[in-house]
Amino acid sequence: MSQILENPRGGCVLAGVNSVLCAIDKVCPVYHSGPGCCMQTTAAEQGQSGHKSGCFVSGVSLPSSNMLEKEVVFGGLEKLRTTIQGAVDIIDADAYFVLTGCTAGIIGDDIENVTDEFRAKGVNVYPIDTPGFAGDSNLGYEIVWNTMIDRVIEKDVPKDDKLVNIFGIIPYHDPFWSGSLEEIDRILSKLGLKVNTFFTKHQNIDVIRKCSGAALNIIINPWIFKGPAKKFEEKFGVPSLRYSGNPIGATDTTEFVRAVAEALKIDNELVERVIEEEEDYVYSYLGQAIGVLSWKRFAVVADATNAIGITRYLANDYSFTPVLVVISEPIYREEDKQRIIERITKLEYARPPKVVFTADQFEINETILSEEEDITLLVGSTNEREVASLKGIQFITAAFPINERLIFNRTYTGYRGSLTFTEDIYDNN
Repeated sequence: MSQILENPRGGCVLAGVNSVLCAIDKVCPVYHSGPGCCMQTTAAEQGQSGHKSGCFVSGVSLPSSNMLEKEVVFGGLEKLRTTIQGAVDIIDADAYFVLTGCTAGIIGDDIENVTDEFRAKGVNVYPIDTPGFAGDSNLGYEIVWNTMIDRVIEKDVPKDDKLVNIFGIIPYHDPFWSGSLEEIDRILSKLGLKVNTFFTKHQNIDVIRKCSGAALNIIINPWIFKGPAKKFEEKFGVPSLRYSGNPIGATDTTEFVRAVAEALKIDNELVERVIEEEEDYVYSYLGQAIGVLSWKRFAVVADATNAIGITRYLANDYSFTPVLVVISEPIYREEDKQRIIERITKLEYARPPKVVFTADQFEINETILSEEEDITLLVGSTNEREVASLKGIQFITAAFPINERLIFNRTYTGYRGSLTFTEDIYDNN
């Protein structure tokens, strides 16, 4: 049954596909859609992600067939051919991906036949035939990786037992994605690993082609990427490790490091030395701030990954009291909900908070306003600033959508990111 949401977070599946592709170096999306889709889908994701846009092409610079009534009646494949050729002539990309909007999806244009023509001429053009009405932007992340597995990633790549792939941190749909991937990369590199983040370090389509040589896929997310992970293992023999939630602070990041180390059989002496160095770094700073932050009773409104990470950090590492956690993205599988609830409620130093699943802004506001227990800190998105003001409580913007601050490589992830988060708690006191 369909559901109408007030102020949904993110855009259609086309917006999700576009954002993921725009985060890969020298990759060019080509829209086969009506006019306006390029701007609207960019605004739905990148426009609400700390004001970052795609480094290579995005927004009005995206090639588009701009389908009108003529194409609806007679088909738009010839116009698509000229659009792709124009993109190839003007934009020096390593790969081009043709994306279908709702119009092309409704009339059933065969974009795969057109992309095959270009690949026969030696141009790396791939189809992603998933019109916007097929789902939300979270689905776009999985669709991109399914396409990569089916069409781009090579088989029989020599295995490297020190190479890992990072999945689950979604570009732009997580405003802190760049910094989070950089911090995860920094930590795992200290363990002697080589890290494919795919969206940082100018990694490009060539890195994606060879990523089947990895020893392990690390999925930092409690529910996304199930299908692609299974397909990846079946086709390329790369197993997956899922870590449910964004590892924030010493407690969870150390847990994350040990889980990766166990999966890859990394020397325990090296692992413990890295953990000792990182924890000492964090605690030496936190020790300087004892007594600065007063005790808080907090609520969190965020996507599942960050809601887990923020809640567990504030409760386990800072001994704040969790009252309410709202998971603000549509999650339908009961098994996923139970996994998320378990991670949020099994805490070391606090009683479990109430956990609510809703992506509707009216319901989110009503849940916060009707909470009987006192809340003194609300961590959420730009959308929750108003309700925090109505309650007269401290507020921190830490989840998508964020349209009131510029974010480059800022992060709350990992050991060092938790220090940034703690600074922000004090700065917004």
